[in-house]
Amino acid sequence: MAREPHRDERAPAEEIRSRHADFEGELGDVTSARTVAEEFLNALARTSPPAALEHWDDILLVVTELAANAVQYAPGPFGLTMRRTHDGVHAMLRDTSTTSPTPRPFHAGKGGGGIGWYLIQTLCDEVSVVPHDQGKDIHVFLPW
Repeated sequence: MAREPHRDERAPAEEIRSRHADFEGELGDVTSARTVAEEFLNALARTSPPAALEHWDDILLVVTELAANAVQYAPGPFGLTMRRTHDGVHAMLRDTSTTSPTPRPFHAGKGGGGIGWYLIQTLCDEVSVVPHDQGKDIHVFLPW
């Protein structure tokens, strides 16, 4: 069940268009990336609330999964950029691995993950991976 997002009660300001943050790639940076995403959504919601509360949670879940994958599979720093689009939110995570994510088998009894990339593919309207010399950019588009 979706929960109501925690909103900032300050007076509405001009709508936020984008937010960028860089991280060292440590385990705690997964939480920090989620916090950056939540701050972006708080600011965005002041002038443009989500069409459905589930959109808020979906965006936070996808950002958390992307950051966790970057920490686990791409050594070194990563960056997160979020921006408002016409009908949603575009999040881009840049990491240092040139290897594109691939789905892994999920075994409920064994643990060990395997569901994150499936969640990302399911919750997003569009997902693209753009490799480059320094790693890759993962672009995700979600409804808002």
